Formats: sequence, C-alpha cells, structure tokens
Amino acid sequence: MRRIGLIGGMSWESTAIYYQEINRRVRDAEGGLVSADVLIHSVNFAEVVALQQAGRWDEAARLLEGVAQGLEGAGAEALLICTNTMHILAGEIEAATNVPLLHIVDVTAVAIRAAGLKRPLLLATRYTMEKPFYLDRMRTFGLAPMVPAEADRGDVHDIIFGELCCGVVKEASRERYRDVIRRGIAEGADAVILGCTEIGMLVGAEDAAVPVFDSTLLHAQAAVDFALGAPAGAPAVRRSALEHSL
Repeated sequence: MRRIGLIGGMSWESTAIYYQEINRRVRDAEGGLVSADVLIHSVNFAEVVALQQAGRWDEAARLLEGVAQGLEGAGAEALLICTNTMHILAGEIEAATNVPLLHIVDVTAVAIRAAGLKRPLLLATRYTMEKPFYLDRMRTFGLAPMVPAEADRGDVHDIIFGELCCGVVKEASRERYRDVIRRGIAEGADAVILGCTEIGMLVGAEDAAVPVFDSTLLHAQAAVDFALGAPAGAPAVRRSALEHSL
C-alpha cells in the first residue's frame, strides 16, 4: 500500500473527516483489519487564517511548502492539501516537492463530468468563490461553474469560519445554505459543489434538488485509489465515490 501525506489542520474538523473516510474506505475495499498508511501534519489554523486575511499568500506558501517537504521526507508517496482554499498554492507546493499532489478541483470536476453535469454551484470560502484559481481550473474540464450572489457569498463564508471550523453546526445556518442552494438552482445550477472541506458537516444530498458533490469525500476517495494502486496522473473517480458524494 502506498503512503499518503495529508497537509491538514485547515481546519482540524475536516482533517478528522479525511482520516476517518480514508481509513474506512480502505477497510471496505480490502477487508479485515486493513487500514491506510497515512502521515498527517496538522498546522495551526489560526496562523494560516491570519496570513489569508492579510493577503500574505507568499508566507503561507513557504509554510505549506515546508510541511509538504516534511511529509515527503517522511515517506509520503502522494500529498493532499486537506482544504479547498489553500489549493490556491497548489502550484507552489508541486514545485517544492517530487511526489504527486492529488488536486481537489480535479477529482471534483471529474466526478461532475462523469455524472453528465456542467453548471455546478460552488459553495466555499470567499477566497475560493472569488479568486480565479478554483473556477478557472474547473473550466478547463469543460464546466461552467456558478457562485452565489454577493450577500450569499458573505454568509456562506462567515458560517464556515465562524461556526463549522469551530465544530459548531446550527439549524439556522443549514436553512441559510438551503436558501442559497435554491437560488442557485433557480438561476440554472444543475449540481452543487461543497467546495469547503467543512460544509459536509452542515448540508448534503438531502438539502438540494440537484446532485451534491462533497469535495472532501471525493478527495478522500482519490487518496484511497492512489494508496491502493491507481495512477496519480489523471484522477480516476470510482463509481462508489460518485455514489457517496451524490
């Protein structure tokens, strides 16, 4: 089994989901007492958030490059950044290491394309919804992603940082997300991307009238596929991963 390196802690709430899902899926695939060979470096999220808020992405890159190099040095054969937002630095991390980076946008886009869909509504942090790194990469897969309106983006972002990253799940916030989803569908969305790794704590397939793609679960499945022998070059999403995410 190949060893996976997780760049985690952003937040640790969703990193725990990665660890659980990767191990559960490896056990389901292999049976018995088999578990994944996983390394985790969980960073201090407060430091990362401070760099995000200050726009000091170069310093954030140096921090995560060091983490990635440490995981590679400890034997990781592939890396995952366990957050959508910090994939803004995916290129820097790839340049600083010599092992594959399993990109969360790629595995999510492949799943959407495999389902025959094209116009997903992206729910995520403001950085992910408003900066081009995520949407532009989605478009390279032939997709036409949408984002919520300004006021909705603000609430989606604030609920992530103010509640979900702190392990707080509120029914009022779930209903707010449902409102955002309903508006997106009315404007033409044919799918929903849970494009922050904590959002699956709040909403899922039952909260939308269109297919929902949980980027955390899809990314975890990509790690499992790699660990069990799938090539890293072109992300392959198993049918089981689609079923878990829809």
